[in-house]
Amino acid sequence: MKTINDFNFENKKALIRVDFNVPLNDAFEVTDATRIYSAKPTIIKILEDGGSCILMSHLGRPKGKQDEFSLKHIAKEVEDVLGVEVLFANDCIGDEAEKAAQELKPGQILLLENLRFHQEEEQGDVKFAEQLSRLGDIYVNDAFGTAHRAHASTTIVAQFFMGKKCFGALLAQEIESIDKVMQTGEKPVTAILGGAKVSSKITIIDNILDKIDHLIIGGGMTFTFIKAQGGKIGNSLVEDDKLELANEILKKAKAKNVQVHLPLDVIIADAFSNDAHTNTCKIDEIPDGWMGLDVGPNTEAMFSDVVSASKTILWNGPLGVFEMPNFSKGTIALGYAIENATKEGAFSLVGGGDSVAAVKQFGFEDKVSYVSTGGGAMLESLEGKTLPGIAAILN
Repeated sequence: MKTINDFNFENKKALIRVDFNVPLNDAFEVTDATRIYSAKPTIIKILEDGGSCILMSHLGRPKGKQDEFSLKHIAKEVEDVLGVEVLFANDCIGDEAEKAAQELKPGQILLLENLRFHQEEEQGDVKFAEQLSRLGDIYVNDAFGTAHRAHASTTIVAQFFMGKKCFGALLAQEIESIDKVMQTGEKPVTAILGGAKVSSKITIIDNILDKIDHLIIGGGMTFTFIKAQGGKIGNSLVEDDKLELANEILKKAKAKNVQVHLPLDVIIADAFSNDAHTNTCKIDEIPDGWMGLDVGPNTEAMFSDVVSASKTILWNGPLGVFEMPNFSKGTIALGYAIENATKEGAFSLVGGGDSVAAVKQFGFEDKVSYVSTGGGAMLESLEGKTLPGIAAILN
């Protein structure tokens, strides 16, 4: 696996695919610069070698050229994060981009305009990729968040850099972290899967059962498993067409000696609201008219015990409706358990949409081993798929 550490970028122009798809407010100010900070180690290493950086990214889902999606809005933020002046090109291909790239001197940074202003980017167009390739000497992919898409800048462009392409520091770290869970992780390995639906996690469960020792199930998908076993779940979220599947998963897990841990008790509410009346009951005895919105105290304790005995931990999905303070306690308790296990030497990987939001919201971001930057890409990796953006560098 070639990374930026395998190259000396002196007097070289690095064409870097970054993921600067960051949230902006109404004044076009960046409200969360995490993704820009994540790319910093790669950019700084290249500049320190005596090279220059040409940054390409998308922002949002523009329909053609739309000013609100212009990357010029984030240039100042990129400059502030990196501490280096950032030049801006009004297009990512064509004469202006090529002239700006040509004139770039060692130590300088050029940010290209939004790749998705050209529909050829998402189409994986070869001619468009070839035009991008004219801008740099070495291609660096450091955008894990888009590595699962076969777009021109993430995948196709790599074919024009035979022997001169590599992973950036961030993408290399993402690959290594997932590899630690899926291949080389110290046992016992525990996977915590939360979220609303069993259907969205089926392929992940199928793929990881051979690699894990414990499977903790939380979130809305719990109730499909409980109902499948004959439990009463009241008005809780359920996928009635997946009951058989839930039982099959439990059977498969048993056959592979994977211990499945389902909640014992649950915080129930009479409405989907933070202000609803609440109570605690056994997970399989929820009365009609009530719904489970978080795990109960006995479950918190049991899950914490499993986590504290683990050496490798994957967390994908919250245990309850953590956005509402009254139903966030289970997710927070799990965060503390993972933090403590990490302090004791366990490797912990958090990834996939809502669990990343939860660790950020409750301050666990720096208390776990690694927080993945890619939602869809992370999930597809866990499903066992080779991501096109990664395959393009390895080929």
